Amino acid sequence: MLRSVAAVRSSRGTARALGLLAGVLADRVVGDPRRGHPVAGFGRLAGALERRDRADSRARGAAHVVALVGGVVAAGLAVERASRAPAAVVVTTGVATWAVLGGRSLVGEGTALGRELAAGDEAAARRRLPHLCGRDPDTLDAAGMARAGVESLAENTSDAVVAPLLWGAVAGVPGLLGYRAVNTLDAMIGHRSPRYARFGWAAARLDDLANLVPARVAACLVAGLAPLVGGSPRAALRAWRRDAGAHPSPNAGPVEAAAAGALGVRLGGTTVYPYGVQERPVLGEGRPPEVPDLARAAVLSTAVGAASAVLAAATAMWTSRPGPCSRAR
Repeated sequence: MLRSVAAVRSSRGTARALGLLAGVLADRVVGDPRRGHPVAGFGRLAGALERRDRADSRARGAAHVVALVGGVVAAGLAVERASRAPAAVVVTTGVATWAVLGGRSLVGEGTALGRELAAGDEAAARRRLPHLCGRDPDTLDAAGMARAGVESLAENTSDAVVAPLLWGAVAGVPGLLGYRAVNTLDAMIGHRSPRYARFGWAAARLDDLANLVPARVAACLVAGLAPLVGGSPRAALRAWRRDAGAHPSPNAGPVEAAAAGALGVRLGGTTVYPYGVQERPVLGEGRPPEVPDLARAAVLSTAVGAASAVLAAATAMWTSRPGPCSRAR
């Protein structure tokens, strides 16, 4: 009996790992759908409910988050329960992984931004920048857009690739969908503007919690893969230890600092958003980012994404291993 339960667990773990890898491959080959993206659909639903729920209240904001994230997780649990056969687990996990990942889009936008800046087409680059981050492009010159792109590639590699894969590894479809719901809500209402300072508090704090471990895993991968872009793991780790704590985000800080060290550039400084100006701490100790650094950051993002896929698959299989009691007769 115990052996049969252990065999089922191991089989589901292998199927989950294969599903995660299949979803990563689909994201890399197919990319995001041009229409009907499920994350965009969730965003529209969240926006509609926000118009009904919004108030200058942390409690109302928390209820808004619980309703949306709870609904998505419940849907993921229903899918998991219905997917008993290993082949069904591979398919459902693969589709969910493909739906929540943003690796190809992220790297594509960062690379295209670099090409437009290299060609001197700042108007096109300003139109593209909002696809990468929420900064005000009209306030930025080419150097400012290069810095914004490098910082966004670093942070979003963690948020849009590493974190969903790790959540999928330990919690399957509910983890994949629930994490993306949390991260989407943080992007919509979690920023520190007067409109969302209280209503978005719960979304921001839940996103901080959901990314606590993945961001540090991402920073470790950035440091380890630094030689691929001519960088030093030691410099990446040094920048992480020295500078990350000064960043206002507990999770963006380690990833951006490690990327600064790996690329040999200096990130941070005045950051202009539509809702206000923030003075970000200096991360790293090199020169300011230049346009060619966008291509290097894209290479690093791609490598970190591939490494995190392997790590997630291994984690899914390891967490499903039978324990000593399961191996007993």
